[in-house]
Amino acid sequence: MNVLQSSPSAAARTADPAILATGLRKSYGDKLVLDGIDLSVSRGSVFSLLGPNGAGKTTAVKILSTLVTADAGEARVGGYDLAADPQAVRAAIGVTGQFSAVDGLITGEENMLLMADLHHLSRREGRRVAAGLLERFDLAAAAKKPAATYSGGMKRRLDIAMTLVGGPRIIFLDEPTTGLDPRSRHTMWGIIRELVAGGVTVFLTTQYLEEADQLADRIAVLHGGRIAAEGTADELKRIVPGGHVELRFTDPAAYRSAASALGEVQRDDEALVLRVPGDGGQRELRSLIDRLDTVSVEADRLTVHTPDLDDVFFALTGSTVPAPSGSPDTLEETSR
Repeated sequence: MNVLQSSPSAAARTADPAILATGLRKSYGDKLVLDGIDLSVSRGSVFSLLGPNGAGKTTAVKILSTLVTADAGEARVGGYDLAADPQAVRAAIGVTGQFSAVDGLITGEENMLLMADLHHLSRREGRRVAAGLLERFDLAAAAKKPAATYSGGMKRRLDIAMTLVGGPRIIFLDEPTTGLDPRSRHTMWGIIRELVAGGVTVFLTTQYLEEADQLADRIAVLHGGRIAAEGTADELKRIVPGGHVELRFTDPAAYRSAASALGEVQRDDEALVLRVPGDGGQRELRSLIDRLDTVSVEADRLTVHTPDLDDVFFALTGSTVPAPSGSPDTLEETSR
């Protein structure tokens, strides 16, 4: 198994990461969910944890947010030791779970004020914070309406707004866009980017590979209770073979000349398509075009294909790309 980085680097440790965990283990009965995972999350970044259902994503979030206790391992969140000072950790973080914490029987504003009370804000400060966040998340017009009348996207925005009442610098988002339509999902992405631009650290679990590709500074793939690989999206894509340049032709004579000039390539004589293995880098493309120029051939269309996160996910987990269902991680849920 290819592992780009399975443990925090020395550079990450000296940079005082927002989250630093080593050797986290967790079992539910005889079912091992986390098998000694290491994580390092830089401040003011988006870190995404990918994995199939039952991989342990939600358990990792619950441990790091003090909701459950690890069987073994150590972690520091926001600079505080998870075991020695859980109250300080709770004061530094916000958590938005897979399922909405919004109370549909009261208004959006009342949900916000309830969170302000839980954070021991004064009545005046609570109203100020609530109004500001409702405005920021484009919910001011619906603030006086029962939350049960909100759309799925509005409820998710209210969920995150409630998470921000205490001003956390680290936020755990556990599959925050599951079940949302594409427009609402893109709105949520914009909100996450704004949070990070303001210095907030986001720990994101998701089953949308495009979401991790769009948002995450670093991605870890969790499989079988272990980190199978970790790196930037581009780094992960480079560990999967299959990159190629595709050349399409309409003239059979030009196709045959190109095939002869390029040597060992994958041919599709019926479609008049040649596939040349490679990463599609500038130097590689220039060499390819020069070889075609020597036989005075020009392709009708040239396409560079590089592996995407779907390919990475399949290669590392042996699973098909997960289809978000809105249900919790199967193994974790059935093990409780």
